Amino acid sequence: MITVHKLCLEFGTQKIFDNVSFNIDQNQRIGLVGRNGSGKSTLLKLIAGYSQADSGTIAKAKNKTIAYLPQEVVLNSDKTILQETFSTFETIFTIQEEAKKLEPLLEKHGANADQKIIDRYIEIQEQLAEFDPNKALAETKKILMGLCFTQEQFDKPINSLSVGWKMRVVLAKLLLKKADFYLFDEPTNHLDIVAKDWFLEFLQQVDFGFMIVCHERYVLDKLTDTILELEMGKGSFYTGNFSKYEKEKEQRLELLKKSHKQQQEEIKRKMRTIERFRAKSSKAAMAQSMLKAVEKIELIILPPELKTMVFKFPPVQRAGRIVLRVKNIAHTFNDKKIFQNVSFDVERGQKIAIVAPNGIGKTTLFNLIVNKLPLQTGSIELGHNVKTAIFDQDQTKALNLNATILENIEDRCPPESRNNVRGFLGAFLFSGDDVEKKVGFLSGGEKNRVGMVNVLLQNANVLLLDEPTNHLDIPSKETLLNALNQYPGTLLFVSHNHDFINKLATHIIELSKSGTVVYEGNYEEYLYQKNMCTKSQKNNAMGYGSTEQKQKPDNVNTAIKKENNKKLLSKEELKKISALERKIEKLEKEIDTVGYSFANLAYGTKKFADTQQKLKKLKQDLKVTMDEWESLHR
Repeated sequence: MITVHKLCLEFGTQKIFDNVSFNIDQNQRIGLVGRNGSGKSTLLKLIAGYSQADSGTIAKAKNKTIAYLPQEVVLNSDKTILQETFSTFETIFTIQEEAKKLEPLLEKHGANADQKIIDRYIEIQEQLAEFDPNKALAETKKILMGLCFTQEQFDKPINSLSVGWKMRVVLAKLLLKKADFYLFDEPTNHLDIVAKDWFLEFLQQVDFGFMIVCHERYVLDKLTDTILELEMGKGSFYTGNFSKYEKEKEQRLELLKKSHKQQQEEIKRKMRTIERFRAKSSKAAMAQSMLKAVEKIELIILPPELKTMVFKFPPVQRAGRIVLRVKNIAHTFNDKKIFQNVSFDVERGQKIAIVAPNGIGKTTLFNLIVNKLPLQTGSIELGHNVKTAIFDQDQTKALNLNATILENIEDRCPPESRNNVRGFLGAFLFSGDDVEKKVGFLSGGEKNRVGMVNVLLQNANVLLLDEPTNHLDIPSKETLLNALNQYPGTLLFVSHNHDFINKLATHIIELSKSGTVVYEGNYEEYLYQKNMCTKSQKNNAMGYGSTEQKQKPDNVNTAIKKENNKKLLSKEELKKISALERKIEKLEKEIDTVGYSFANLAYGTKKFADTQQKLKKLKQDLKVTMDEWESLHR
């Protein structure tokens, strides 16, 4: 469907594309990956026709439509959300008017009408026959609601929306076009985690192909069947999703290293021979000929490697068992209740993610906790010996834009962390003269990396992080994840990144308008528990199963008494129940111990992987034991 042939493009002295060629089939689902500056967004613009290359061609199949979603779109409209989104179908209404104008001509001339008019009228009628206005309107509303717009918002004017919500309208309009192939440049940037899950599920079910730039491993793993990597001016295809690409890339890199080593050894051998021949006048010409041959060798160039860093945090002061207590808080904006009945405890060593759709008040709750907003009701208390460090969503306001990267860090760094400044900056891809750059000239992702180094070096025992992965590419997110998994203190964070939450969180706090629910485990475990709860509620509503919730044996005697009211347990059964409850308690303590040990392990090491397997095995054992405990009470 799309053929790219010998594409070349340079920015200054940097080669972005160096004779890049490839073909794209209509049904392919391609993840476009590469480091910052490799040309991902530029390639999408070239294919979409918004930019031109220095040389080369891009050919597209005739009668096929390509839709393009850039990273940022300026959408100015006096229409409401529903009107603007539904305007995607304006072409249909335009040809309806055209049909009305053609009908009198056909009636007047009958069989003698111009054949072009007849052919056009037939074409219009075929298009109109496939269009159902009511169905189109229902589909428009469905997509808007999938992107987390409520029906109450449909009549809200576009110009009253933030940039992020405007981007959702643009995305909705794009999806309604039903193009043959889509080019998505960071489509999840302005989506909360609920909208991302919907978008992911939507794209998994569609029958069109697409090329997507996305800095979320989870999304690329779920959606793509092909990876196109841009690196050092070249494009390389890999079959499979992102995880398969990583494995194959590692294999290719090993082969490339071997070939590079062999080539270097061969060049050294030839140069030694040339040097020997140069010493003899009779063989000087041969030496010169051999030298020209060596100079013509196409050298194998190895891509720069990203190092796995082990972060050395200075010892942090031990906090009390409860580091943060939020009790019965509520918040109102302009007489509109944002949330109420919010209560939870954060314990030492936990890594807790706050999740909720946009508009429920995650950032508001976060700002209340960090004293950026006045508390209207309830209480928020920090525990004994707690020292916090805060990462703001907007680092433009948090950093000194007129100072250099190094000055920003050193000005706020406590003495005990000074020796780690250069190492942490290097880990977050700031090395050499980079540290002397003024922060005001940095990209959003670069500012976030500076801000995170600043937070990590505060020697705090509790980190409060608001969207720490914003604007970061996959390698930078991996570095951040590595650092936070090694961090020895407590984390409370807001993030819309599925993979990041899944690999970091030990608990999930779900925020809703009516309060909070705390779930133990990572994001996948949270979704599983939510799904099981939903199924149970549906079954209960339909009259299936018990209306009572399954109990966890928190109170052994109460549980046994309740269950004994249902059936008489034998002495042997009671004995077995008691043994199982002791085992459950032991397994839960072991799970906590192993979970906390991640704070002292380097992400990506063998010991980290072994500990992950141990934790998985303990959780499986706990599940089996819990199932056995429950079966004795049925």
